[in-house]
Amino acid sequence: MSMGVEIDLDQRLGDFQLDVRFTAPGNGVTALFGHSGSGKTSILRAVAGLARAPRGLVRINGETWQGGKSFLPPHRRSVGYVFQEASLFPHLSVRDNLEYGWRRIPKNQRWIKFDNVVELLGIGPMLKRATARLSGGERQRVAIGRALLTSPQILLMDEPLSALDHGAKQAIFPYLESLHDEFAIPSLYVSHDPNEVARLGDHMVLLADGKVVAQGDAATLLTRLDLPLASFDDAVSVIEGFVSAHDLTYHLTWIGTEAGRFAVSREDLPVGKHARVEIRARDVSLALHPHSDTSILNILPSKVVDTRDISPSQLLARLELADGQTLLARLTRHSAVALGLREGMELYAQVKSVALIA
Repeated sequence: MSMGVEIDLDQRLGDFQLDVRFTAPGNGVTALFGHSGSGKTSILRAVAGLARAPRGLVRINGETWQGGKSFLPPHRRSVGYVFQEASLFPHLSVRDNLEYGWRRIPKNQRWIKFDNVVELLGIGPMLKRATARLSGGERQRVAIGRALLTSPQILLMDEPLSALDHGAKQAIFPYLESLHDEFAIPSLYVSHDPNEVARLGDHMVLLADGKVVAQGDAATLLTRLDLPLASFDDAVSVIEGFVSAHDLTYHLTWIGTEAGRFAVSREDLPVGKHARVEIRARDVSLALHPHSDTSILNILPSKVVDTRDISPSQLLARLELADGQTLLARLTRHSAVALGLREGMELYAQVKSVALIA
């Protein structure tokens, strides 16, 4: 059986034309990224069966939900759907909300366990509470739990953090990140926030005006200079690695990669655990030689892949590390000329600040 997500939709919605084709892995988070009106939610509705494209293909892990003349109705699609606003039943407790979908799944199809979801999302202490007594972040955790407890083949998340303030978003991120490791199901995650994509996305589909602009590994697309994400003021790179060591004296945790290692503030994580770090383009400087007389701890050899002017005074450089991962650096054109910056040039990336995001 073919594992993964296959989408091919052609549909007119008023003056809007949705014409998209993409594939996504059979597990992990695929971020559907684009401005409002680019077609993100329309894709989720088609996958859930809430809208039927005249010409369309929706195939999930080898099972065709729409194709040719066949169309599986919504109630027969194994979908967990999380909306922008947590649509919980106000007359039911948290436990009853969680059990609502769970009890409607035959016991032999409940491959996601109730207690596992409760523990993973940290909602045990609130099981007896009324939903009206929950904060926005708590409501979304319950909504995610209810969706998971239907034991879905795919999880659809339509900007689930958009209604939350900064503090609530930061509090819920670790729970969303843990879903990747715990449940081997694909997720389509709609967002227009590049920071959410950096933290959560494994794969990305970039949309504009109802069409797919690019698709692929999220970390790669975040640093492509021909795409708009790299030119944002808060443009970031994502580097995958692992916890390699802890420095108890200076309260640091070292994140290792084949290209070198990065220092972050001390985290209580086991050595060897997978880790993902985020690096802002504005926090990367370049040097022709490695320096020891500097306060910067993170200095890695790299090669210039490409450059692009983003203003009369600044440019972006896309760098390749020794392990093939890519890094963005934002610098002045004056500095680029002084360094003799050019494609293929080998130099050193000096990373001032690194954030552990997963």
